Amino acid sequence: MPLYQMLCVSAHNPNYAHIKQLVTQTCTHLLDKGAVVRKIDSWGTLVLPQRMRRHKTYHNIGDYWTLHFDTSPRTLQSLNKIMRQDPLVIRWTVLKLGSKVEDVAAEGRKAIEGEEWLATRSTV
Repeated sequence: MPLYQMLCVSAHNPNYAHIKQLVTQTCTHLLDKGAVVRKIDSWGTLVLPQRMRRHKTYHNIGDYWTLHFDTSPRTLQSLNKIMRQDPLVIRWTVLKLGSKVEDVAAEGRKAIEGEEWLATRSTV
């Protein structure tokens, strides 16, 4: 199963229960289809780079979150269908990080080396 990363921008609501429900629904769908959810990150509430329209509503602020998961391409199609129909989702994109274990391990190694390099640069 390939490793994917999804970045999602959802409509901002001061009550974060809506975002929690969206993330729970997404992860539950993936787990029911046999996927592996590796990591969930929240980037917080940010001003959108431009005004965006989705489901006949304009948005200026959004809640950003990412999801790393392993799944089959067929499950990815059904996930895209769910995201397209959900009124909370403004934008989303899915990146394929790797399809083989060697690819995924190499990406992880690059990320760790990048963090080490950043740590040495910030102490100088």
